[in-house]
Amino acid sequence: MRDSHSRRKTLTRAGALRALRSPPMPAAEFSDRQLRAFRAWLLVGIAIRVGYWLSKWNQSLLFNDSVYYSGQAYQLVNGRWFRELFVDLPGAEHGPLTSTLMAAFTWGDNYVRWQRLVTVLCGITLVWLLGRLAARIAGPRAGVVATAAAAISPNLWMNDGLIMSESISMLLVAATLWFALDAVERGDRRSLLLLGAMLGLGTLARSELALLAPLVLLWLGIDRRRRGLPFIPVLVPVAAIAGLVVLPWVAFNLARFERMVLLTTNEAPAWLGANCPESYHGDGVGGWSLLCVVGDPEYRTDEEASVRSARQRALAVQYVRDNLEDVPRVVAARVGRVLDLYGLNDLIKQDVGEERPRWAAWAGVVTFWPIAIAAAVGARQLRRRTRWLLLLPVVVVATTTVLVYGGHRIRSSAEPTLIILAAVAVTAAVEARRYCSAAHRSERPST
Repeated sequence: MRDSHSRRKTLTRAGALRALRSPPMPAAEFSDRQLRAFRAWLLVGIAIRVGYWLSKWNQSLLFNDSVYYSGQAYQLVNGRWFRELFVDLPGAEHGPLTSTLMAAFTWGDNYVRWQRLVTVLCGITLVWLLGRLAARIAGPRAGVVATAAAAISPNLWMNDGLIMSESISMLLVAATLWFALDAVERGDRRSLLLLGAMLGLGTLARSELALLAPLVLLWLGIDRRRRGLPFIPVLVPVAAIAGLVVLPWVAFNLARFERMVLLTTNEAPAWLGANCPESYHGDGVGGWSLLCVVGDPEYRTDEEASVRSARQRALAVQYVRDNLEDVPRVVAARVGRVLDLYGLNDLIKQDVGEERPRWAAWAGVVTFWPIAIAAAVGARQLRRRTRWLLLLPVVVVATTTVLVYGGHRIRSSAEPTLIILAAVAVTAAVEARRYCSAAHRSERPST
């Protein structure tokens, strides 16, 4: 009897382990109960973001990137196409998409409050899309969990209402994942064209997302080869559409700057601020320092942006060459920062300087690791093809962190992946628990 009971117990544990490790099977549609839960959590997400937006109703902009995005939007409305804000020279400090979207909401005298609405709407759409994407990958229960996590995650909602690019870029990352799945599951022309469009728009929102395009193309090509299908007919239209979306902006820049500028002139200040004494020593190791940029001895506000960018890029490269022995330590600090393991006070200071509430920034730090650990578990539950697709934004973030600096804004492109994978892990754990409960009930002797 003892041996039989022990064997049944072992089989129960083995079954639960299989249930935990096997990917949840997606269902075609939400049940009525699941759909009500999905909608309820979506409403929670809407309420949080609208409330956050209203809390900033009369708040003026701080001196950060939001001044550029807002000012460019205002200039676009008034017929000035991407000029520097304070001098009449060509400007491309950031990609054009965020300012272009905000131009459509630049209304009245206090237009800043309406510009904020762009990122609020993007954040709400992201909550909905992450729920749908998780349901598509791992079933409707995972969709509900992902919607709930996305609705309340501080690392998502505290960007919604800022005049920044993160809410827009995260939405485009999630849309890229959706249409990449379409490209392999359907392979129709519409899916390929939409995937290319999302890759191009992502690049115009945040320039580091240009790294996502070759990664997605590689992922598509490998999947096609493994299935014995030709990959050229799939890769060419995706790459062509992505290129066509970006091409007008690139051509515009090449025609107006003295030096070659493809996407933005901001990579040089980013590199200079990340490779200087303040970001190699002291509390700011691994971060980015505005002091290093404005401390450029030859800095002039009337200097043409591409010329200034080329000079600052050269200064950053020279500093790296002169301090090669410090690079491994600095890179380790950058990785520690993006993982919330190092420089927390400095990271919170940066968040507050970008209008994020201090308490919300700390809440984001506290919630990051539980979500990240669950995401690591969730990644193991999925098919290899889906797992690698979801990890592509993480690769982009890791590359950007190592090459530039570590920060919460840099990490934002990976947040949609973390939410989805964490939802997969929670769903698998719930399924495993239910499997154990059902197995134990089946073992009870009938009376």
